[in-house]
Amino acid sequence: MVPLNAVVSASAEVAGTRARNAKIRTLAELLTRLRGAEIRPAAALLAGELPGGRAGVGWSTLNALRAEPAATPGLTVLDVAATVDELRATTGTGSGQRRLDLLHALLGRATTDEQLFLVRLLGGELRQGALEGVLLAAVARAADVPAEAVRRAFMLSGRLPATAEAALTGGSAALAEFRLEVGRPLRPMLASPADTLAAALDELGDCVVEHKLDGARIQLHRDREQVRVFTRTLREITGQVPELVELGLALPCTSVVLDGEALALTDSGRPRPFQETMSRFGARGPRDEVLRPHFFDCLHLDGADLVDEPLHRRLAALARVAPEHRIPGVCPGNAEDADALLDDALDAGHEGVVVKDLDSIYAAGRRGRAWRKVKPSHTLDLVVLAAEWGHGRRSGTLSNLHLGARDPAGGPPIMVGKTFKGLTDELLAWQTAEFPRHETHRDRSTVHLAPDLVVEVELDGVQVSTRYPGEVALRFARVLRYRPDKDAATADTIDAVRAMLPGASSADEKVEP
Repeated sequence: MVPLNAVVSASAEVAGTRARNAKIRTLAELLTRLRGAEIRPAAALLAGELPGGRAGVGWSTLNALRAEPAATPGLTVLDVAATVDELRATTGTGSGQRRLDLLHALLGRATTDEQLFLVRLLGGELRQGALEGVLLAAVARAADVPAEAVRRAFMLSGRLPATAEAALTGGSAALAEFRLEVGRPLRPMLASPADTLAAALDELGDCVVEHKLDGARIQLHRDREQVRVFTRTLREITGQVPELVELGLALPCTSVVLDGEALALTDSGRPRPFQETMSRFGARGPRDEVLRPHFFDCLHLDGADLVDEPLHRRLAALARVAPEHRIPGVCPGNAEDADALLDDALDAGHEGVVVKDLDSIYAAGRRGRAWRKVKPSHTLDLVVLAAEWGHGRRSGTLSNLHLGARDPAGGPPIMVGKTFKGLTDELLAWQTAEFPRHETHRDRSTVHLAPDLVVEVELDGVQVSTRYPGEVALRFARVLRYRPDKDAATADTIDAVRAMLPGASSADEKVEP
């Protein structure tokens, strides 16, 4: 059986290098040692996730735990998985103490390095979605199968451990058995930024140009009389959006999977603030805001999977099943048509447009070049790494934010700047209450956070700087809003930040594998 310390050593080695190939090699070497029931939990641990998902252990609990470390390694991957399963199943009267006892016993069997790994794992600090691309490449190498086969199986299953198990035990044949399953969310396809609309049109050629809405990504699944709705992060929100369920049941089909955006509108038809849209996703009771869906893709219709079909065929299916809910768009005959649609989007209060290659297939979970977003203002989705206590009028509140960009090589977020601009009194109060729930540690002036929270910032640009590890710094960054619909795995990369340097272009941004 594979010992836990082998996973801990591999994780440390991966974290200690920026070289992508070295990360893949290290992970692949460990994956080849896995057998049977070890594969799923080990794959989860290597991705910085708990086997089976969250176990409901908070940082306050972990910080209070004290256990003398073991002198020699003895824990296995299966030992950890069994304890996590037991933690998850422990509920009811007296469960708090029983969970503490389980955690204390687990840490008491761990060495010092293993304890540190487990505490960070249980607290969510190791949960780096950016590692997924590296780990999928390592799975492909370890199983000696095409990387595209692994990526496609992961797209369709949404579960990295299951994908790894199929690859390592059944090879390409097992990976080919994954199919789109109505009711199980797919990882969404993402757009990468373009400098200008003209540049995007020149790059993509035969394309469609669509409004880019200031809404929340949704995925609607219908199978006969059952409708389920999921967010960008694959969280189910069916119970919070009855109007979307009702709409799904009214569609002229028996089964369908639609990709799109939902947003709340004012009486005049303009989008409400993004926070009002997102508040519906957490609502447990009736709310005044009604969500309006705007779909831009159809991935399945009446028994036919469409993810491998070109976009123009998927759009034809969308036009058959939900024409009145199709997002505004045109297939421009000339640049003037596209410019007019961009003006129309901005006049309606939206963010800009997205330009899409009509021959592209649906590449879920990737921020590739087949979809290019064009916005008139510079914005980035960054990870909040820490916050400093405020001074003067902001005394007693967590104010100045430390911001990080995602490392496409799978490392922790890379700091690119700080800002306290744009923070309203409401946001300051929210940060001060919310940030301690994500706290990993603190010093006299700063509270450091697990990389869970994504914030959208507007900026004037970036500049070369030796002050931060990414060797770039944000210029005049100001907070626009928090993005509860996103996580660290979908934040902008350091390459996207560097592409904003004077003289650089969006073509410099690396496309993720």
